[in-house]
Amino acid sequence: MKKFITTLLLGCTLGTGAALAAYPEKSVRITVPYPSGQTTDVIARLLAEQFSKELGQPFVVENKGGAGGIIGVEAAKRDKPDGYNLLIAASGPLGINPSLYTNLPYDPAKDFTAVGMVSMVPLFLVTRNDFPANTVPELIDHIKKNPGKINYGSGGIGLTNHLTMEMFKQATDLSLLHVPYRGATAAVAGLVGGDTSVMFEAAPAIKPLVQDGRLKVFAVANKSGAQAFEGVQPLDKLGVPDFDATAWIALIAPTGTPDEAIQTLNKTMNKILQDPELKAKLATIGNEVFIASPQESQTFIEKEIENWGKAAKAAGVEPAKL
Repeated sequence: MKKFITTLLLGCTLGTGAALAAYPEKSVRITVPYPSGQTTDVIARLLAEQFSKELGQPFVVENKGGAGGIIGVEAAKRDKPDGYNLLIAASGPLGINPSLYTNLPYDPAKDFTAVGMVSMVPLFLVTRNDFPANTVPELIDHIKKNPGKINYGSGGIGLTNHLTMEMFKQATDLSLLHVPYRGATAAVAGLVGGDTSVMFEAAPAIKPLVQDGRLKVFAVANKSGAQAFEGVQPLDKLGVPDFDATAWIALIAPTGTPDEAIQTLNKTMNKILQDPELKAKLATIGNEVFIASPQESQTFIEKEIENWGKAAKAAGVEPAKL
């Protein structure tokens, strides 16, 4: 009898210890729905290294690229929601794709829960240096005096810089012709070469051209501003009130992931993101730290799905079937 009681007590103690064990107890996988070397992948690896140091377990990055991020996000949706399977992805597959496809195999708002925001990628309104305007009001006035005669470029139909310009057109009642290119590099080359006159683009693709005087920056699209170009103000403060658009990256998990894991990851990540060295590394690839709680992040993502949906509709983008 004494032996039985001792065994019972030992079992209860072990059981209680297991229930209260601190997360994480084993390695954590972070799925990146893009090939190795792309911006989100670089950021995922920076975070994984710091997560491992802070939480004492390996954080392993796994790339599942294809179909503009869709393949990786769909795979992550099917992962076990136990806190050991995470996904880091950008605004394209999470915020914009729901408006571009009629049969998207995942619902970002329902199939995932936000761990936290990672970064935002400010988009800047730029023209060639010889464009006959030097302020946002002058730019708007010039375009209005030449309706349908001025082209704008983007990296492709449905991409962030395309839809941001469509939002700008709607907010300012402008008439501009869209010239879609195959990627940002080609779009910027088209702007410099004179095939287009204006566009929205992230800092890494345009900064060298601004510094050597071939392009000029008028404003940044997001309300909170940006640090890449000193003195450049948000459109919201330059005559386009309430304008707010940005690309972004978020860390999320399959719906049903324990709140303990979500809170631990969010707290740890927000600590990591405040490290000056990490901030500097993100800045070199056009990203700025975006700190938010899980709930704030979830609300933000759901609002972004709505906002990009309105922009896609205004641009006349017809949802396609995969």
